[in-house]
Amino acid sequence: MTTTTTHARGVAAMQLGVIGLGRMGQIVVDRVLEAGHDVVAFDLDAEAVATAADAGAEPADSLDDLLDRLGEEKRIWLMVPAGEAVDVTLDELEPHLDSDDVVVDGGNSYFEDSVRRAEACPAAYLDCGTSGGPAGAELGFSLMIGGPEWAYEECEPVFDAVATGPDGHERMGAAGSGHYVKMVHNGVEYALMQTYGEGFELLHEGRYDLDLEAVASVWNNGAVIRSWLLELCEEAFREEGSDLGDVADRIEGGSTGTWTVQEGLEQEVPLPLIYTALGERFGSRADDGRFSRRLANRLRYGFGRHEVQRRD
Repeated sequence: MTTTTTHARGVAAMQLGVIGLGRMGQIVVDRVLEAGHDVVAFDLDAEAVATAADAGAEPADSLDDLLDRLGEEKRIWLMVPAGEAVDVTLDELEPHLDSDDVVVDGGNSYFEDSVRRAEACPAAYLDCGTSGGPAGAELGFSLMIGGPEWAYEECEPVFDAVATGPDGHERMGAAGSGHYVKMVHNGVEYALMQTYGEGFELLHEGRYDLDLEAVASVWNNGAVIRSWLLELCEEAFREEGSDLGDVADRIEGGSTGTWTVQEGLEQEVPLPLIYTALGERFGSRADDGRFSRRLANRLRYGFGRHEVQRRD
């Protein structure tokens, strides 16, 4: 049986093991605890474990210790970097898992890796695309989930807690579909950031001496193009000035935009806007000249708290 208790609001509480306590992992811990569930937390960084313990989680000093503290039917959330770290963690977990257990991969894994892991893992494997970033911690995340329906339904109380609520998560389909949808989401994000950047670049270089914070504010109150990204544009101009101060024309990023373009080529679906935005990111690492890329650099801080590259 899954280890459960009942919290003050009379709802059955789940026990969740969280592995990986970086910015996003700590947010998962905090939101799950706030919803009245129990958390066992582990990270290679002892200070991160101590932070989770201070928030109310039960600390574990190793993966074996975490597994010992979980009930017979284990519910485990991985929030480790995509790639080798996921496979290494799974290799350590798998001897202790069976078909009644559930593992959630909440990182930005490549969807084909998620399909492979789901086939190999003895537990039910849920690939969970997570959007909202550290800046969205207060409201909750948007969760795009792939994998067995029974496992998704079993973990819905935790998904309700981590997401914005019941409407903030959905099962997309079979294994890999959650990370596939998140991959395309990030490609769309690239194109939106590029579009806002180009529009504000024209305003900045154009005929009038404009207060770009005021423009963003007006656009974000009733205009067709209002959005959270536009709110972050307003924030960027308010904090950096209409000329973006010393924000550099250099946009870092992960692999999801590249994966989206590669998938478009494989499926013979044209993605000219996403491809152009990806190309602009690559180009930004070779020169230092475009206002639009400087805004994209600052927007990545707005939603993901990524370090802002600064000009010397």
